Amino acid sequence: MKDLTIDHALRATWQAVSKMYNEEAKNYGLTMAIGFTLLSIDPKGGTPSTTLGPKMGMEATSLSRILKALEQKEYILRKRNPKDGRGVLIFLTPLGLEKREESKEVVLRFNNVAKEHISEQNLNGFFNTLDIINKLIVDKKIYIKTN
Repeated sequence: MKDLTIDHALRATWQAVSKMYNEEAKNYGLTMAIGFTLLSIDPKGGTPSTTLGPKMGMEATSLSRILKALEQKEYILRKRNPKDGRGVLIFLTPLGLEKREESKEVVLRFNNVAKEHISEQNLNGFFNTLDIINKLIVDKKIYIKTN
């Protein structure tokens, strides 16, 4: 087995998954980023624009560009938040709901095929490993400042 860092394995795998999703998304006139955004919007009650970025782990400027594209494609509507006049709620249009469903099917297909090829034990180990890595990062146990 060649030397492989955890970081490299994570990045290389994510790049392969991202490329796969983008190639599949083209078949629906989407991108992975648009599909992910559609999946992150509550299909019934809408989603406050201020919570969408953090929910997706995305910077506000990147999200703004995606939301503008979604609005131009008529996948979303922005409406003033009735509970907070300063805020905006993002709602899916009927076309946006359709594209959201297509995105959901693509993600579920990936998950189902992966689960067909990965034992439950290995899958549990995979998720356990990711939980540990995330906890190490959140708890700042990797790069500890000594000053």
